[in-house]
Amino acid sequence: MRPHLPDEDVERLREQMRACLEARGGEVSARARAAALGRAYLALDETGRQRFLQVLVEDFGVDDGAVDSAVEALRAAEGREARYAAQAQLRNALEAPRVRLLTQFNALPDGIKFLVDLRAELMALSRQDPAFRPIENDLKGLLTAWFDVDLLELKQITWDSATGVLLEKLIAYEAVHAIRGWDDLKNRLAMDRRCFAYFHPRMADEPLIFVEVALVNGLADNVQKLLDEKAPVQDPQAADTAIFYSISNAQRGLAGISFGNFLIKRVVDQLAQEFKGLKTFATLSPIPGFRTWLDQALAEGAPGLIQANERKVLNAAAGKSHGAKGTLKTLINRGNWHSEEQLRDALKGPLTRLCAHYLLNEKGRGGRARDPVAHFHLTNGARMERLNWLADTSAAGIERSAGMMINYLYKLGEIDNNHEAYTGSGEIAASSTTKSLAKG
Repeated sequence: MRPHLPDEDVERLREQMRACLEARGGEVSARARAAALGRAYLALDETGRQRFLQVLVEDFGVDDGAVDSAVEALRAAEGREARYAAQAQLRNALEAPRVRLLTQFNALPDGIKFLVDLRAELMALSRQDPAFRPIENDLKGLLTAWFDVDLLELKQITWDSATGVLLEKLIAYEAVHAIRGWDDLKNRLAMDRRCFAYFHPRMADEPLIFVEVALVNGLADNVQKLLDEKAPVQDPQAADTAIFYSISNAQRGLAGISFGNFLIKRVVDQLAQEFKGLKTFATLSPIPGFRTWLDQALAEGAPGLIQANERKVLNAAAGKSHGAKGTLKTLINRGNWHSEEQLRDALKGPLTRLCAHYLLNEKGRGGRARDPVAHFHLTNGARMERLNWLADTSAAGIERSAGMMINYLYKLGEIDNNHEAYTGSGEIAASSTTKSLAKG
């Protein structure tokens, strides 16, 4: 088939798909045809792939007539056995033929990875055209079953044991604090560091999600210090705190299939067994939604943003007298404000107060915390422990959260109660210090 999949090639594609579904010649032949179909897809360009997927959507979806007949049969069924048979008929009718076609790729050597990447493409297409959502949902259902956490392997990644391919993928997939090169990566895998990842048995060198941990004393309050390559390596046996400073989802095609909460709990258990001196398990987490919310609130002129005692300080720092909201917006949009002492001092009060308010009070869908990282850790039973001023002065840290980061504390005896309170009624567990910051 030609890369752009012209009309005259589409009918050949349909025939190939039908042949895969009919499974003529036995299972071996069916797998060979599925492999050929997968290779054909990978050889297509963007236009050809979209047309390929349109064929699956339009020609291999649910048969509405079969569903209607099955529903009528269920309504007419009398007796237990007849209803069981009618229910089975309805279940079969509701399964689109393309699901059986997608399932065939599962048996191929690289089939699982192919399907994960295919869903990533479908997610992007679905945002542009809702017609692709049914097949994206079909694929999500399959992957959810195949990537059940009980089927995954938790492995520690070390500098000496990991393959070069895997180490390169850690650098590529790190989504929170970019790995600057091999020396930076080696530092993150040093004796006083740990890195754990979930793997699927059919994707041996492809981490699904990984967490980076620093073994230190006390809560970390600055990520640049934590990742300093020149800092001396500490004795991990003397550490009393495990700091989870980066959690990265490595496969875009597995978005919405949650196993991150299981990862943290498994790693906590493993670290507690290895290091008896660890008493505290916490994060040093970004606050990725803060600046987006703040910029929107400033643009809309939200009432009560700036308190009376903050106005004079902000105006003095700006060197002019005008509305405090405009002054705050002007100051934080200066790229180097965090390197000027007067600006830092003027902005610390209002920004930390507003950030604490954002974390504790601003809500997203369903009454959950608006910040996605906050929602993740609160769902897992953590507590908002401490907000850290200028904890990340990288360009990304300043842009997304005005340099602030937060420690989420995983206190083993409180995790279940915190989880139930948050998921049940939206109640956020937070330290008294964090709560007081929100009030100013």
